[in-house]
Amino acid sequence: MTANPASAPRSASAPPARLSPAQLQTWLTDGGEIALLDVRETGVYAHGHLLLAASAPAWRLGLLIDRLVPRRDTRVVLVDGDGSRADEAAATLRALGWTAVSALDGGTKAWADWGGELFSGTNVPSKAFGELIEHQRHTPSIDADDLVRRLAAGENLVVVDSRTPEEFAQFSLPFAHSLPGGELVYRIGELAPDPATLVVVNCAGRTRSIVGAQTLIDAGIPNPVVSLRDGTMAWLLAGRELARGRRAALPEPGAEALADARARAQAMADRAGVGWVDEATLARWQQSADRTLYRFDVRTREEYQAGHLAGWRWAPGGQLVQATDEFIGTRGARIVLADHDGVRALSAAAWLAQLGIGEVWLHRPAAGAPRATGPEPLRVLRRHPEAPSVSPAQAAAWLAEGSALAFDVDRRAPYERRHVAGARFCVPDRLTEFLAEAPARATILIASADGLLADLVAAELAARTGRDARAIAGGTQAWVAAGLPVGHGDQGVLTGDDDHWFSPYAHRDTARRDAAFREYLDWELGLVAQLARDRTHGLRLG
Repeated sequence: MTANPASAPRSASAPPARLSPAQLQTWLTDGGEIALLDVRETGVYAHGHLLLAASAPAWRLGLLIDRLVPRRDTRVVLVDGDGSRADEAAATLRALGWTAVSALDGGTKAWADWGGELFSGTNVPSKAFGELIEHQRHTPSIDADDLVRRLAAGENLVVVDSRTPEEFAQFSLPFAHSLPGGELVYRIGELAPDPATLVVVNCAGRTRSIVGAQTLIDAGIPNPVVSLRDGTMAWLLAGRELARGRRAALPEPGAEALADARARAQAMADRAGVGWVDEATLARWQQSADRTLYRFDVRTREEYQAGHLAGWRWAPGGQLVQATDEFIGTRGARIVLADHDGVRALSAAAWLAQLGIGEVWLHRPAAGAPRATGPEPLRVLRRHPEAPSVSPAQAAAWLAEGSALAFDVDRRAPYERRHVAGARFCVPDRLTEFLAEAPARATILIASADGLLADLVAAELAARTGRDARAIAGGTQAWVAAGLPVGHGDQGVLTGDDDHWFSPYAHRDTARRDAAFREYLDWELGLVAQLARDRTHGLRLG
């Protein structure tokens, strides 16, 4: 194995060891644990990044890194656009306790100049995997016009939307049932008990339609199964309307349907080579200092919050497959899914194993195992002392008298929906640009949804600039709860789409939206060819 220049202790302020593109490729394919983190803001990252790089913006690391890369001596390689931002991010990681931090010399520019492939978009490994599934397995599909004809003819069919319940509530096909991808095998028997019923799997674009349909096919359900080609994008491109605000309870499987689903899910897991880990072995793994361990509960949010194994994270099965890089930052780790019902963890594990991200295992909790309730706890790591906070009422008074400036640093989309009146939106790593002409004595007020990110950003800003920077306590949520005035719209956006990939669905103009849909669909269809040029991905279909 290549020697690890990042393994030697280095001071927090020392520049990280630099890897050439060739060295990085070797690290990515040598079978050892490695976390490749792109430290630019997510919207910038989405314009061009290495396939296996997870988005981990430098100023947000205190909220992300503990869950994304939990083992402190994991090999971590930082990437940016040209190498100019890696030093600051490395200093933050070292100060937070990560000890084996290096950087790609010259960033994505050097990678591309060397001949490495760059990918645009977000959650690309999972989306490319979906396209590879269709390409190699020939997943059947129908188009929107064919679906309309079949509905008009009264054919025996059911349409299931494999996105999250929250996405389904935003918009859906008017006749679709909400059935997230991780729930498909578990619950489809209740929605399509007649084996002659055609099951049509839909999503907003392509990936979850393809993976969802192939999941049911691989599970061997007796029904004919197809994906809806290009999802709701195709539906809108044809001039049709979507329903909004729909919410539906997920159907609970009966005893016969559950027994059938268990047999089918077990066969999927067996074919993918997924094994089981007992209590004693899992306990040893938890104590191991030389191997990363991720533990996930893949059930619904409501089930997780009603009672889950203490210390286990929540990652609904469909999203764990669709957005793997948001949950798992370390490649080569051990990944254990808790099996509460004999179905959902098994079907999710079968796909994770084929994504090639690490060892995938299943664990059946003991009946009397201690349970925790409520949402997954968030551990915030701080490089600097906690920033001074100010109550929403005091912040409003300072803004009214002109002695303070307010910046929202969270995400543009929720900012546009509502924000602290008078606040402008700016991604954290560009704040200093917009303070250059601000009065030296002005207090800088920082807002985020719940105040956690605002506290980290205010502390970092104060340390870098010496300015009086304060977090609004409780964030925008507390501001709204206090009945203080809010703003709406994008007039105060200073940094464009730096913070997020701009969804084609967000376009208000129909022509621009439709053009963006076509561009997106062409991009996703092109991922298979990009994979063929990439030398790092490790995807494998069993």
